[in-house]
Amino acid sequence: MPELPEVETVCRTIRPHLVGRRIEAVEVRERRLRRPVAADFARRLEGRTVAAVDRRAKYILIDVGDGLRWVVHLGMSGRLCFGTPPPELTHVHVRVRLEGGGELFYRDPRRFGLMLLSSDEADLGIVGIEPLGPDFTAELLWSLRLRHRRVTVKSLLMDQRRVAGVGNIYANEALFEAGIRPSRRVGRMRREEAGRLVESVRSVLERAIEARGSSLLDYRDAEGNPGEFQSSFHVYDRAGEACRRCGTAIRSSVIAGRGTFYCPRCQT
Repeated sequence: MPELPEVETVCRTIRPHLVGRRIEAVEVRERRLRRPVAADFARRLEGRTVAAVDRRAKYILIDVGDGLRWVVHLGMSGRLCFGTPPPELTHVHVRVRLEGGGELFYRDPRRFGLMLLSSDEADLGIVGIEPLGPDFTAELLWSLRLRHRRVTVKSLLMDQRRVAGVGNIYANEALFEAGIRPSRRVGRMRREEAGRLVESVRSVLERAIEARGSSLLDYRDAEGNPGEFQSSFHVYDRAGEACRRCGTAIRSSVIAGRGTFYCPRCQT
């Protein structure tokens, strides 16, 4: 599933192609996504001009004027691409043609994505603090400790209602950098560790964005470029391999149903 760095990368690669452009035509080929695409989606989007492209958590938010936003969530396998899809390309569910040339299309083999028009923030559900924003602080993480003592630190990081956009890959990597074992209970986290973890989350996400995210399966940005951060993984998907820091074999476990990776020596 694309996480915050991948979604931010897609926003950055579609922004130059969309902002200031008028949407000339919309074709919805498949409405059966996570939530069915509304019957009037194409009619409401056609003729509008894109004012801005932003991100909130793992959502792509395309401002099309009058307080209306075109909301896209990539789900498990979704891709938002700029260009003309080859005729043989399957699972292209939505195509948007821009005035003056150019096309944006949405491909999603597993159809777990989301596409809607909304003027209500509530349509995004309960979304937590942005980890790259000013409100994500050691004090915030420390305050959450008081209410979630029995939850694992990794589960707290991945709770989208508390911290927005941090998924499995980057939770594993940030916990390694902070020296905190993923299975540690939040109630056992010390104040200075909360500060280290905040800095680690920020650092990992910022570096991943600079590397255009991680391409483990078929993720590409909107221009077809793969991410490169996977070459920098310290622990994720490296079970049995030597820790790049101390040489100890990386171990794996399952926390909240997700594959979890850590160094038993560097993380306590």
